[in-house]
Amino acid sequence: MAAIVHWSGREIRALRQAQRMSLRAFSEHLGVSERMVSKWEAGGPAITPRPVNQAALDTSLASAAADVHERFAVLLDSVVGTPDEEGQRETGEQCPSATDGCRSTPEVQDQGEEEEMKRRSLMRGAVAAGVAAPAVAALVSARQELDAALSDESTADIAYWESVAERYAYGYNGRAPAGILAEIAVDLGQLRPVLSHARTVAARSRLCHVVSRLAGVAGIVLHDLGDHRESTQWFHAAGRAAEESGDGDLQVWVRARGAMVPLNFGAPALAGSLVEPVLALGTRHTSAARVLGCAVAARAYAATGDRESALTAVNEAESAVERLGVGDRADSWFGYPPQKHHVHLSQALTLLGETRRAYAQQDRALELSRSPSVMTRGLIAFDRASCLAQDGETEEAVSVAADAFEALPPSYRDGLTHARATAVLRLVSRTPESDRLRTALESAVG
Repeated sequence: MAAIVHWSGREIRALRQAQRMSLRAFSEHLGVSERMVSKWEAGGPAITPRPVNQAALDTSLASAAADVHERFAVLLDSVVGTPDEEGQRETGEQCPSATDGCRSTPEVQDQGEEEEMKRRSLMRGAVAAGVAAPAVAALVSARQELDAALSDESTADIAYWESVAERYAYGYNGRAPAGILAEIAVDLGQLRPVLSHARTVAARSRLCHVVSRLAGVAGIVLHDLGDHRESTQWFHAAGRAAEESGDGDLQVWVRARGAMVPLNFGAPALAGSLVEPVLALGTRHTSAARVLGCAVAARAYAATGDRESALTAVNEAESAVERLGVGDRADSWFGYPPQKHHVHLSQALTLLGETRRAYAQQDRALELSRSPSVMTRGLIAFDRASCLAQDGETEEAVSVAADAFEALPPSYRDGLTHARATAVLRLVSRTPESDRLRTALESAVG
């Protein structure tokens, strides 16, 4: 048969079907992604691959067996049409809808109307002549195009992005905070057009859930680096995405985790007001996010001197954590594992001056923390140093805090860890032993 002058999604679908290949097999055969082939086919006659991919399609057809050529010719005849005219899109992507600002040229509109008339004429003629095969083939093609329009061909992409969000959920694992931020920036840049072209409410909801989680992780890392302004903005974005996702528990998590920004950077009263709606959920709603909210509230109230409310929140967190299921106890930024619980209560009880109870929480947290938990172990050590200072053991307090700060990798010596170590320094600043800790903190800033 004659060669195809300009390949479009229509001819690509016909070639794949003629070769009896799945989307995955055909994409591997051409050396492109499965998503790209899916987009070509969904675009039909209105899409034209790039020249390098046109050449790959030429090679595929030229090397195909005779029976493939025969099937290809039948399929093309059943769908009708001459190869696409030049000047059509060469981006490898579907043209957005008119509401997105993309307008078909008059020539393309005329061509589409002419092809539609030919399709209808062919089907009527085939049925009248008693030739069912071409009509059925055309009907199958029409149904496939309709399926592509009604559903998201990016379902596989959504699952991929959900797996990306899950991978980020498991903390630093020894990675530098700045490196994680760089990866998130790249992923969000690639995710944005996927979100923009989501066709269905369900697809957009799932993608917004992914966006919220990625934005929340970015907020956590920025918080740990000490950039509380940018961290607040990311948690705001995470909240908007969580709301659009329709996931109420994710909204609670964003509120509770976002409250830790003002809590750790000098605005505990604001943090307390942010988590008040979480506390109002009561015992009818027990989840990792809700227990996190209780723990953050306990710390916020303790920092503002509201001892009674803080102890009430501590007790509520202690009671609620016992009711968490296995999934809610996952050791991730979105779960509430036992060690995280002990770290939060350690901080609350330290601020309340309940040193005996705080020591017990710290010991338990250290037993449960994995060795790569650099940040966690440092924060626990600073709480212990604060307790020692309150108990009059200033020399030991300085030693514990300085050892912990100096053991941190350089990329972890700013932001939250620096603020916590500085808080210890304020408690021991009038003692001779404080010089070691002061020097360590000053060298980190320098």
